[in-house]
Amino acid sequence: MLPFLIRRLASGAVVLVAVCCLAFLLLFFSTDDVAVNILGEQATPEQIAAKNAELGLDQPLLQRLADWWVAVLSGDFGSSWFNNETVVGALAARLPVTLTVVAVAILAIGVLATTLGMTAAVRRGWADRAVQTGAAIGDALPSFMIGLILVSIFVVALPWFPAVSVIAPGSGVSAWVASLTLPMIALLINGVAASAQQVRGAVLTQLSRDHVRTLRSRGLPEREILFRHVLRSAAPAGLTVLSLQFIGMLSAVVVLEQVFALPGVGTLAVQATTTGDLPLVMGVVAYTTVIVVVVNLLVDLANGWLNPKVRVA
Repeated sequence: MLPFLIRRLASGAVVLVAVCCLAFLLLFFSTDDVAVNILGEQATPEQIAAKNAELGLDQPLLQRLADWWVAVLSGDFGSSWFNNETVVGALAARLPVTLTVVAVAILAIGVLATTLGMTAAVRRGWADRAVQTGAAIGDALPSFMIGLILVSIFVVALPWFPAVSVIAPGSGVSAWVASLTLPMIALLINGVAASAQQVRGAVLTQLSRDHVRTLRSRGLPEREILFRHVLRSAAPAGLTVLSLQFIGMLSAVVVLEQVFALPGVGTLAVQATTTGDLPLVMGVVAYTTVIVVVVNLLVDLANGWLNPKVRVA
């Protein structure tokens, strides 16, 4: 398992470096108007040149990239060019909101998709048709559209939830529940569809295997066969889909945070990108990439534990 872990960590580090370098390269060509955005339209050319020199925007690409990596490796992600808030502080204040929405949604998806997928695979009648129909509908609706529908019903027509987020420093659990319930449901409805279909297909494949027929011929209870043998063999496929959905949710939540006015990383990324705040954008890119790499690593380890062939491969 140790060589397996080392290989995954090495590949994750390569992905992190590549993504950050590519993001920095793309941002390099979009910082021409940053000094004007900071100083205002009335700024003189001399003031703009001085601000560019202060921010290091007059340096060549490789020099700026090298300086950024040196600072990051020493633990300094810099500060916002517009409000002087540290990048680490800005992310620390907003990451809990985004990760709470995504983490709770992905856990609920895992439970519901496993239940619905196994039900559809075992009961091949109306239950199977109902699950497949619901999965097709849920998969066809993007999460932001589901979010708008939820807002129209539970915020406008039935004012059960606040129109804007009530999360603030020191806010209690009730504020978090009131603000995050609808975004979680939007992600949940969209995410259960693909996962349930994947679990259904994986369980059907395992049920047709020879070893399952052998277990049944030996008189093992059907429940034990399903949960101890079939589900464990089908789990890697479901975990892989969940990891892909987690990555997709990190992008979908950017739009949902705008719909529900949540103070999360998605809102921060949109604001920073709009203004050209390079330190904040790079901080969001780096932290998000680390989260994705860690999640993929955990999924690989879980798949390796469930299926030793994965470790060998």
